[in-house]
Amino acid sequence: MIVGTYDSPKSEGVYVYKFNSNDGTAKEISHIKTPNASFVAISPNEKYVYAVHEDAPKSGVGGEIVAFSFNKENGTLTYLNKQASGGDHPCHVEVDTTGKWVFASNYSSGTLSVYPVNADGGLGKASTIQHYGSGKNEQRQKGPHVHGAIISADNKWLFVTDLGIDKVMIYAFDAATGKLTPAKKPFAETVGGSGPRLITFHPTNKFAYVIEELTGTVMVYKYKKGKLDLQQRISTLAEGDTRFAGSADIHISPDGKFLYASNRADVNTIAMYSIGKDGKLTSLGFQPTLGKAPRNFSLDPTGKFLLSENMDSDEIVIFNRDEKTGLLSDSGKRIALGKPVCIKWISIK
Repeated sequence: MIVGTYDSPKSEGVYVYKFNSNDGTAKEISHIKTPNASFVAISPNEKYVYAVHEDAPKSGVGGEIVAFSFNKENGTLTYLNKQASGGDHPCHVEVDTTGKWVFASNYSSGTLSVYPVNADGGLGKASTIQHYGSGKNEQRQKGPHVHGAIISADNKWLFVTDLGIDKVMIYAFDAATGKLTPAKKPFAETVGGSGPRLITFHPTNKFAYVIEELTGTVMVYKYKKGKLDLQQRISTLAEGDTRFAGSADIHISPDGKFLYASNRADVNTIAMYSIGKDGKLTSLGFQPTLGKAPRNFSLDPTGKFLLSENMDSDEIVIFNRDEKTGLLSDSGKRIALGKPVCIKWISIK
């Protein structure tokens, strides 16, 4: 279990834990010091880990993406190299399915960068795309804010959620050259002021789901060959709840039957949904995260556990997940860690 963190008195980089999927216990194996590694990604061959340095000491080129090799035998990370992120405050990193390209999302500058991966797993210099525009929310959407870039399962399309301009930008991806070209329909536009934050795809690849931070909603799309067709928009809050959700992360269970979405601010819940055959969502209720600011959360690869990274209470709370009902319950297990943000998984035998 690879965990990215923000810098704090209780954390200093990327952490490696051995997670037992039988009983939900975890033990720290190692960690490597690296600044504000709030998001991590793992290469398809599980030999390399990429992390953001979510910083902006010099406006326009402030952030960095760093590459590490991972030793499965002893669970340690070794620094390879780093490159400028091509913008400010990179908050998301993604690897294509070939492992030859890395994508970085720069929130504050609204830029997207593409890196070639060197033979040793390190990063070459990036090419960068600048987004333009603004949104309805004057406080949060004065300019573009690229928050995530997710590659399609066939590696042909890159979906980029831009919280600042209320669009999911769609690019055709050439894995031979790393070139991104706007799709024929270059974006899916969301409701004004909604703030699309992250996108995830159903295991069947027939549906896509977008979490909207500013309105506390999930958009449901039919998906086919780079095209998104809106089907539903559903709240992450109970009916009548008017609090600001600050919705953050979204994941689907391995069996494709349930979807989960996190709320922060004063809410601090995981919204739970069943997924119908048509991809549409039905609310199952809301599980308190038992901590503050679940900026991200993760389902372990077996689907037995959901781990809520409660950033502002310095703790990962581990929930049991009922695989039949989709409901969550407190396992009683915790991982004490300062400002935990992102969890990714590497399999070991």
